[in-house]
Amino acid sequence: MAEKYQSSIAQKGFSRRPERGAPTEKPKNAGKTLKRLVHYFYAEIPSVVLMTVISAIGVIGAVLAPTYQSHAVDRIVAGDFAGVGPYLKIMIILYVIYGLSLLVQGYLSTRLSQKVVQRIRADLFAHMIHLPAPYFDRHSHGDLMSRMTNDADQISTVISTSMSSIFSGVLMLAGTLIMMFICSVPLAALSSLTVVMTVIVTAILSKSMAKYYLLRQQLLGELSGKTEEYISNIKTSAAFQLEDELNDIFQNTADQLTTACIKADNISGSMGPFMNVLSNLGFLIVAVAGAWLAIKGQITVGIISAFIVYSKQFSRPITELSELFGQVETALAGAERIFEILDQQVENPEGEHVTAIQGHVEFRHVNFSYLPGKQVIHDFNLDVPAGSKIALVGATGSGKTTMINLLLRFYPIDAGEILLDGKNIQDLNLYDLRRTIGIVLQDTSLFTDTIRNNLTYGDAFATDEQVRAAAAFANADEMIASLKDGYDTVIDASGGSLSQGQRQLLAIARARLSDPQILILDEATSSVDTRTEMRIQNAMISLMENRTSFVIAHRLSTIRNVDEIVVMSNGSIVEKGSHEQLLKRKGEYWKLYQTQFAGLNT
Repeated sequence: MAEKYQSSIAQKGFSRRPERGAPTEKPKNAGKTLKRLVHYFYAEIPSVVLMTVISAIGVIGAVLAPTYQSHAVDRIVAGDFAGVGPYLKIMIILYVIYGLSLLVQGYLSTRLSQKVVQRIRADLFAHMIHLPAPYFDRHSHGDLMSRMTNDADQISTVISTSMSSIFSGVLMLAGTLIMMFICSVPLAALSSLTVVMTVIVTAILSKSMAKYYLLRQQLLGELSGKTEEYISNIKTSAAFQLEDELNDIFQNTADQLTTACIKADNISGSMGPFMNVLSNLGFLIVAVAGAWLAIKGQITVGIISAFIVYSKQFSRPITELSELFGQVETALAGAERIFEILDQQVENPEGEHVTAIQGHVEFRHVNFSYLPGKQVIHDFNLDVPAGSKIALVGATGSGKTTMINLLLRFYPIDAGEILLDGKNIQDLNLYDLRRTIGIVLQDTSLFTDTIRNNLTYGDAFATDEQVRAAAAFANADEMIASLKDGYDTVIDASGGSLSQGQRQLLAIARARLSDPQILILDEATSSVDTRTEMRIQNAMISLMENRTSFVIAHRLSTIRNVDEIVVMSNGSIVEKGSHEQLLKRKGEYWKLYQTQFAGLNT
């Protein structure tokens, strides 16, 4: 059923579902990823060292206890029950030390995991907010959020639950092996055979686990992306009655994720049974070989009892480490996805600092394409004198907003140059460039914060009087005053408590507060009613006074007072002039005007 609607759903702005059996990329370099991950532990070296010391103390207690057990058993066999007591006391002390060490290790590993993941998330977020706009065009927002949350959580989980096990497990293996050889070289050599078999089994299963754990993380990111996309477009899906179709697509991805999880967990879960078999085999070797050596008089019964404990201590870390291998694979897969973002090139803000500008903007032979081979701007030339007001008009997709994006350096141009006061904007400091430009976009962006703080994004040092003046300028003061907490009212990013028109009034007030030298109004009054539009027209004219202004509008009634109207079509300028001049020519502008005001078909 879902396949029937794929084309129409894609046209309405929803992502198509991936094809089954799509190739899955394996980790490119697990060793490199692990090395980069270890780099985040450098700042926590004191905690790592302390954990190592605590683990060593606990392991010493654990590996010495069976030795005293051996002596106690030999005393019992010899009938010397009075000599058993001191050994039992020492064993109790050693096991208490071991238990306390595990408790402290758990605390230290939890603290360590949170500190490390905090740094990873901080680096990831700081990097993401400086990535160029094209990167976000090519990647699902939900998948990026999944890397920030799910993938980072996987790393945190492995560090908190596995770090202490890995530390104590490795030390336990080394300490136990040493004590086994001290007690009996033949028995120790025979017990070591299980290690070889464990390594072979782990190597075979790990290849399959790495594949499915990466697939699981990728599908989890894809599922998060679909969830974010569908929720953001919930009204559209309801209006077009796409609920069932979108649910089918979502369920298909969820089914793939379930299959990948089952396969990954089954392979990981098989580690335990295999290790148990090898562990029992080790016990069998110790029992049979130990009995034979005891009959020969080469070892005592106490040695056999100690070896049974050592065999358990030796096999348990191997079993635990093999089971942790799957979790480590998951963490490495998540870390690799995080490092993929960190490896992306961020915007380079370096350049000549801009202290004061006149606002003279010039586009010279600008060519641009969002995708290679699909050019959308063709040899665009436009000279905008400082302080002039320019309107960009044209049909949807003609390239109006694209030119504004290029002026803000959201995208790099393919050819030509854009000049600000005679200087190529590519040579200017990026932050200084954008600081001189105020924008009011068609899709108003607000943050989950108070109205006051949303307005002061335009000027963090603005006083309350300046904030109120900017709101009054945009005719938003009455609307704000009607809210329960006024300027301290908290709004969410989606703006569900405000109408689209109210959101745009706040955006206009924010632009006013920033006091920019260049002003961009991209359909700034598109979502306000006619009465509200008329009320803010004079304010907009005053705002544009002595500022270089670019006005993008479909409603031609809003641009009659600009200095020049630039008509665009298919990424090129087709005509320029004043409102009256363009009407007399009866060209593209005249057709647009007739469509809106005379009701004629073009």
